[in-house]
Amino acid sequence: MKNAPLFKSFFDSEKAGGLVLLFCTAASLLLANSSISGAYLSMWHTPIGSQSVEYWINDGLMAIFFLLIGLELEREVYIGELSKIKDAILPLSGALGGMLIPALLYFAFNFGTATQHGIGIPMATDIAFAIGILSLLGNKVPLSLKIFLTALAVIDDLGAILLIAVFYTKTIYFTNLLISLSIFGFLLLMNRLKVTNFFVYLVGGVLMWYFMLNSGIHATITGVLLAFAIPFGDGSPGTISYQIQHWLHKPVAFIILPLFALSNTAIVIGKDLLHTITENYSLGILFGLVLGKPIGILTFCYLAVQLKLTKLPKNLSWKKIAGVGMLGGIGFTMSIFVTLLAFEDNEIINNSKFMILIASLISGIIGFIWLSNVLKKKNNVALE
Repeated sequence: MKNAPLFKSFFDSEKAGGLVLLFCTAASLLLANSSISGAYLSMWHTPIGSQSVEYWINDGLMAIFFLLIGLELEREVYIGELSKIKDAILPLSGALGGMLIPALLYFAFNFGTATQHGIGIPMATDIAFAIGILSLLGNKVPLSLKIFLTALAVIDDLGAILLIAVFYTKTIYFTNLLISLSIFGFLLLMNRLKVTNFFVYLVGGVLMWYFMLNSGIHATITGVLLAFAIPFGDGSPGTISYQIQHWLHKPVAFIILPLFALSNTAIVIGKDLLHTITENYSLGILFGLVLGKPIGILTFCYLAVQLKLTKLPKNLSWKKIAGVGMLGGIGFTMSIFVTLLAFEDNEIINNSKFMILIASLISGIIGFIWLSNVLKKKNNVALE
């Protein structure tokens, strides 16, 4: 595997980042429901310029997270698990099933209601949390399983990004969009001319983000576009793409995503929990993530192998893929992100976030227990 050192760096940062996210989420929930709840909630709505702290985290800092996702996707396409069509089909199939089936389950609960627009909420997998849970299993986890989960989650995030760009854009200001895309075109030209000066892409990226922010299309899309404008070269440690991706791992894992978690999980838990859990959108999120994800991922992977479009890697089994499917039900970052775009009612947003946390917790627990048993049995057989 050509990019093994960078993959290990990515996996390790996401692994530790997942545990940090877990701590931040728990802390934020406790503070939001404590005696200092009012002060804690208002802190995230403190204005900086014309917008709140929470806004700048979601629309500004998260663009850097999307840049990292884009760089990882680019690397996978050029020299990673997605570079060979035959190898890419398995995680592609899993990701497709992991998006379609949860979306259908959500739609089934919310068809014809005011909340059917939230169909994209259960479609995404949180890389940091999923890898964080997988890492708790230690050295028992084969490398092929780590790679499969990472590739699946990266493709999943790309699907969520496309969803945001196409379905969650209300009004488009074409002049600003055209300027932003023109800057993107200029950066692609610099790429073709083999310009590797970091500041050219930094300045271009900031300008592209500014005009995209004012175009009506969510500004975080800029991160992914910028990733594909940055020269990849041969993917070696000396390339600008490698260096940026390597440098971004820790700031994203330990600053940006924790800030996102803290600001977006400041959820006041209402007294009428039964009412919250039985809302149509709540059931759609719960069943979409907890059931839809593993069913979709396992079924579509199985069909791809049966149709001989791809084959199961040597160290993978259907039980392991089922376990990955369960971890795929950890939506968190992208699910919350889509929630903020799908709904305007604060109560629905708050309740949806709460259900995402519940569904992600259930998925993480059953995925961990399932894989722990599967990998334990395999190791016992190997010892015998």
